[in-house]
Amino acid sequence: MQLKQLSVFMENRTGRLAEITRVLADSGVNIRALSLADTSDFGILRILVSDPGKAMQALTEGGMTVRETHVIAVEVADRPGGLATILALLHGSGINVEYMYAFLERYKDNAIIVFRFENPERAAIILREANIKVFTSEEIAQL
Repeated sequence: MQLKQLSVFMENRTGRLAEITRVLADSGVNIRALSLADTSDFGILRILVSDPGKAMQALTEGGMTVRETHVIAVEVADRPGGLATILALLHGSGINVEYMYAFLERYKDNAIIVFRFENPERAAIILREANIKVFTSEEIAQL
C-alpha cells in the first residue's frame, strides 16, 4: 500500500525547478502529485510520478540528488471535516503525521491526500480497518 515518493534536493535558484521538470518530461515521466518546501538556500521537491525507477535514473543521471521514501495516498471526503476525521482517527491511534500534501487528481467526488507517517504500515492498517481507502501504486498509476 505504500507509494514510492522521490525527494529531489535542489538549490534555491532561478530555473532549477524548470530543469528538474524538463528532465522528467524528456524521460516520459508524468508528475502525479508534488510538494515543494524551501529555505533561502535550498528546497526539497517531493513528487509522486508515473514511473519512479525511470525518474530516479533520469534525475540522478542529470546530476540531481534524489532520495526515495514511502508515503500513503488516502481518499478523503471532500467536505468540511473530511480531513479532520482522518487526522482524529490517526491521532487517537498514536500515529504522527510527518507531512502531507494534496494529490493533483480527484477520486470520484473525493480528494486524495498523500501522507508521510512515522509508521506507515500501522497507519495503513488503521485506515483500512476504518474503511478508509488507501491507494495502491497500481491505482495511482491509473488515475
